[in-house]
Amino acid sequence: MPADSQFLAIAPTAAAEALHEAFVRTTVNRRYLCPLDQADDLPHITFGANRVGEFTSDELAVLMDAQRLRRHFPTYQLSVKEYAQFRWLVVEEEVAVTASPLGRALPFLTVDFSTDFGQIDPHLGRFPKVVEAALFFLLLAPWEDWVQSQEVNWRAFHLPWIHTVDDDLFVWPRTPQSPSTLSLLPDVIYDHHGNEIDLGEKPKVLPLNDGIETQLLQFGEAAWVAVETARATPLFETPVVHFLVRAFLEDGMDEIMAHMTAIEAGLGLMSDHKKALRPKPDPHKNLTPTNRVAARLAALLQDPGCVATYQELFELRSAFVHGRGGLSLISTSQRVSARNLARRAAQSLVNEGARYSGTREGRLEQLLDAGVRFL
Repeated sequence: MPADSQFLAIAPTAAAEALHEAFVRTTVNRRYLCPLDQADDLPHITFGANRVGEFTSDELAVLMDAQRLRRHFPTYQLSVKEYAQFRWLVVEEEVAVTASPLGRALPFLTVDFSTDFGQIDPHLGRFPKVVEAALFFLLLAPWEDWVQSQEVNWRAFHLPWIHTVDDDLFVWPRTPQSPSTLSLLPDVIYDHHGNEIDLGEKPKVLPLNDGIETQLLQFGEAAWVAVETARATPLFETPVVHFLVRAFLEDGMDEIMAHMTAIEAGLGLMSDHKKALRPKPDPHKNLTPTNRVAARLAALLQDPGCVATYQELFELRSAFVHGRGGLSLISTSQRVSARNLARRAAQSLVNEGARYSGTREGRLEQLLDAGVRFL
């Protein structure tokens, strides 16, 4: 080790014991550090194995395993001071060890070349499942109501990348992306003479309304348990979570499409499009698939006004997909309405999960019966 890193040296006996443990362990800890780029002053909240908040330089050094990075990359300097300017989502999970030490250290040497490398797993998202679950939970908060400027962005933060820390000794560590990839602004103040004083840079934020800290604290352990309970029911056997998260990650028309698909995933049935699958007799045989979903949405939200909003947004979606004439510019109101309806539908399905019994099809038929009066 370099002279300034001698304290990182490990006694041979301790190294041998660590290697032995790495060979025989059956699970490893995996930590995902997610910078919440442009996040305002969020309170510290904990839910499950997840944390959101601001961390000190020392805390981030531990979370990112700075000592191990220094051992592997002696000249690398971890920018903990710069990272500490931002808010973070930290997600942890215990992962079962399934690969051999060789497969974990040098995965390319154990590749099965008979594998179809072009195949798609339809259930995989952009992020690991546990991160997707934590992000879905945070997206149930009404950020579109809490932000000061919806026309700038209904989101209160962005998640540009994830840094993974694995405590498996056979997995080579990686350095996190540079703080320069996150949103920074010039930090300038003026003295009493009006002279400009350059203080460097500071994080750019999407300002939130005053007083949301108390409301956000409601998204703690009890709320997390309720979401996890609901997700274990058939109400979430369709990709509601996937599309709500995808809408957060997308921009433009893809964002609208993902929000509409999240509603369809939560409240649509195959029988809406295939009459042969409907109960006999069908009391709603003349309803279109769109209106069947709209009726369920109104009943679920107990909001008759959402029918017209959903139908308007569905027309936008259909005009885009089928190319029916030139689409005019989509307003902030329409964009935020799609987010609002999808979020409220997801949250209401979570609430349904607390008292759920029976089949998903049965519950959606009940919602249809209750919602037709709103059409």
